[in-house]
Amino acid sequence: MSLVPSWFGGRRSNVFDPFSTDLWDPFKDFPFPSSSLSASDFPQTFRENAAFVNARIDWKETPEAHVFKADLPGLKKEEVKVEIEDDRVLQISGERNVEKEDKNDRWHRVERGSGRFMRRFRLPENARTDQVKASMENGVLTVAVPKVEEKKPEVKAIDISG
Repeated sequence: MSLVPSWFGGRRSNVFDPFSTDLWDPFKDFPFPSSSLSASDFPQTFRENAAFVNARIDWKETPEAHVFKADLPGLKKEEVKVEIEDDRVLQISGERNVEKEDKNDRWHRVERGSGRFMRRFRLPENARTDQVKASMENGVLTVAVPKVEEKKPEVKAIDISG
């Protein structure tokens, strides 16, 4: 191994050579995409499941409700389902279809996920699952699960004699 780069000898391909033009990818054998790989480097089933990983959802609790917000860019409300299972599990699912290919098209990179996604959340006891509301605007799904109104303890003043 030479310490001087081969300017005239073509491409160098030794990962231990500091002047090598090859880029080492430490994640190349792991089953998830890294920045140096394109979607075509993965089997079809993995690419379809990549959308599951990319469905990002925030959950916050306010005094009145549990609020879930999901970023679902490019999806219509008809392509998304919000369901309550077993009285305590909120399930958000949907499907992003693959873009139709034309024979004349030449793809250079495919990064947007397609396929089905599903996320489940176990709701706490104070959730009113019979009054769930969902809305979708600009690719953001908002699900509001109202909370059971907490009964405040009744305080009764006692006179002190003496």
